[in-house]
Amino acid sequence: MTEPDAESARHWWPPQRQVWTPVGWKGHLFRFDVFYNGAILSHPAVALAPSSAPTLKPYLKPYVGKDFQVTPVMPQGSGFPALSTTPYYLHRGDFGVGLQGWRTDTETPVLWTEHRRQAGLVLRQETFAHLKGGGEVDTADEPIYSWTRFTIDHVDDHDAPAEFSFVLRLSKVFYRHVVGPPEQQEAFLTIESRPAAAPLDGPLRIDRIWNPDGKPLTVPVYDHEDQVRMIIGTPAGGTISLTAVENHDQVYDLKLGLPVKEGTSIDVLLPAVPQAKAEALREWEIGRDAALAECEAFWAPPAKATELITPEPHVNEYFRRSVQLAEVIAEKSPDSGKYTFLTGSYGYDLLWSTPTSMIGHMFLDLLGRHEIVERHIDLYLDVQGKRKPPGTAYATLPADGFFATPLSLQSFDWLGDHGAILEVAARHALLSWDDAYTQRWLPAIIKGCEFIKAAVEFTGHDGVKGLMPAAASNDTGVEQQSIWIQVWNYKGLASSVELLRRVKHPRAEEFATVASRFKETFVTALRNAAKDAPTWTDPDGAEHPILPSKFHGPTSPWPYLEAFDTGALTAVWAGLLPASDPLMRSYVEFYRVGPNTKLFDPWHHTALDRVVLDHEQSSGEPCYSWNLFHTWQNGQRALFLEGLYGLMLGACSENTFIAGEHRNAMYGTLFVQPLVTWAARTALVDDGLHPDELHLLRLCPLAWLVDGTPTKLLRAPTRYGTVGLELSRDDENRQLDVKLDFSWKRKPKRILLHPPPIPDLLRISVNGTSYPARQPIEL
Repeated sequence: MTEPDAESARHWWPPQRQVWTPVGWKGHLFRFDVFYNGAILSHPAVALAPSSAPTLKPYLKPYVGKDFQVTPVMPQGSGFPALSTTPYYLHRGDFGVGLQGWRTDTETPVLWTEHRRQAGLVLRQETFAHLKGGGEVDTADEPIYSWTRFTIDHVDDHDAPAEFSFVLRLSKVFYRHVVGPPEQQEAFLTIESRPAAAPLDGPLRIDRIWNPDGKPLTVPVYDHEDQVRMIIGTPAGGTISLTAVENHDQVYDLKLGLPVKEGTSIDVLLPAVPQAKAEALREWEIGRDAALAECEAFWAPPAKATELITPEPHVNEYFRRSVQLAEVIAEKSPDSGKYTFLTGSYGYDLLWSTPTSMIGHMFLDLLGRHEIVERHIDLYLDVQGKRKPPGTAYATLPADGFFATPLSLQSFDWLGDHGAILEVAARHALLSWDDAYTQRWLPAIIKGCEFIKAAVEFTGHDGVKGLMPAAASNDTGVEQQSIWIQVWNYKGLASSVELLRRVKHPRAEEFATVASRFKETFVTALRNAAKDAPTWTDPDGAEHPILPSKFHGPTSPWPYLEAFDTGALTAVWAGLLPASDPLMRSYVEFYRVGPNTKLFDPWHHTALDRVVLDHEQSSGEPCYSWNLFHTWQNGQRALFLEGLYGLMLGACSENTFIAGEHRNAMYGTLFVQPLVTWAARTALVDDGLHPDELHLLRLCPLAWLVDGTPTKLLRAPTRYGTVGLELSRDDENRQLDVKLDFSWKRKPKRILLHPPPIPDLLRISVNGTSYPARQPIEL
């Protein structure tokens, strides 16, 4: 195959459906979720489902019932489509696909949506969030607003109307998740429009308008408590009216008209929750331009941040906006005053600590945003030892070192959370080289290691002795001695040992011995399980074992998902088995060419169906595409890059970069960004392939080596210090120029630069010294 790049990966799948993307502010409790069709949802208490435990986010209770939805409705024929009186799947009306993206000329995340009208014009919608004062959150529930501008962005030269009207349909949030699949071969999680949920708690009103001269107007929209629900700014010659929607009490259509002239616009100010008139007008009087200017200063990245600049604009924007989204999909919890990442927005507005830990150790820390990681994991120090592990085998074990999610943020309790929290804590210290942080966390890290030591030495259970006993390890709650539990706890322990050795801690070798025995026991147990496992036959006729996802315990309701996402393929990432091991080689091929591929239907596949590798991303939950670590270790360049671009374009929206838990469902997350970031950084600068070695350009995409267009990775953190890398290709002279800058904390024993497979490349110049472009260059 031709080596992939971002443009080719766009064509591997059809566009993703029913995407929503959060627009918000760093650390604020509330976000505006903007759907692909331009609908803006403000749902400040979305985490408080009726079945939620009373301890879950109690600080959101005052905002229950304050949700609001603003849905742009474009004209059809001589009128506007009516709101249905019966539920329907959202994508059935418009295929679930829209035209959307981020503005590229602002630091502020400004999300645009285009409404292309066959009448002869394009109406462009742009939305950004602004906090009162434009600074850091304090209480985290202070007034926050979305500013949305609707602009006539294009007018047809020959056939366009003189005026254009559209509607903003005002209601409570009636786009709802349907967890299913709701019907045969639906996409597992579908957004359903439920008109019965649309009615507001009371009427909306605007002041009576008399404007015969067509002057620009400022029009507040009031709710039934005389609070301002939104403010509209009309242009010269504009029109505005508010009417009740037929057959729906307390749902309203705000009809807006404007002259069809390029640049004519209407501004809409939407507070996340209703505001007193004086407060809403205070924000309005600041004005959109001044609010955006405050945002520009707020969103400017710090000078010390890592920069990745490539010839692929999609890649550059992907990382720029993803870092911002990480702090938007987060909050400063008022009950503790601590910041926390959240797992998602409008769906997973809680904290699954295991996958969300990857935001720290595989994403933000690799991009030099150490201050964000430290601020958002600090809450775990307060929780350590306060929760009981979710497994009956742990009832008699000491739990003072056990890490868990704060109860007010917890969705499900996984035993792997302990290892995941330990991993992000230790890995942050290893990459940041922050002595103050290390000293503050070291006692907790040691206690975390003690918990793992006590667990693997405990023999009073029915599973494999020497491994972590059975416990709840995923959302099913089934207690298993799962591989998922083992890999996360081993990974956290191994990273802690590396840190303890770095700081010369007296207990480093004690825990290293625990880790060594843990690894040996795991490998033996997996090989024993493989002997008795069912088999599959590869295309050459050889039989191979289908490896289990657990060593002991009942089968869960999600066997296929567990087999890939949380099964044996994780052993390579965790460092328990090398990718070259025959068990690993055969099992990853099972998902490429095995029997599941005969049943794979890409048009109707759901996350719980049998998993395959679809362009090297998991067809279950792509964020767990552990095969990427296999192709990395084995140096399978084409497959590795297929995975990198497949995840970036196939598991994230190609328009707004927001990730889905799986294709076409549960967006508003950053599940996939960690794997993509790790792969992109490792392709250029690899500090994990062999101990005490640093590898450069080993898997660098050729798309990042374009004649005349430089690629830069600046201030990249590694376990050895920071690395700066600048690449410039000169096809005329058949040379690649490499500029390297190192700031060592501990110099590796070997530095190897791998010549990329560029046809006719003769020389590589490294900081002015020329080398033949054949074998790896030892620097």
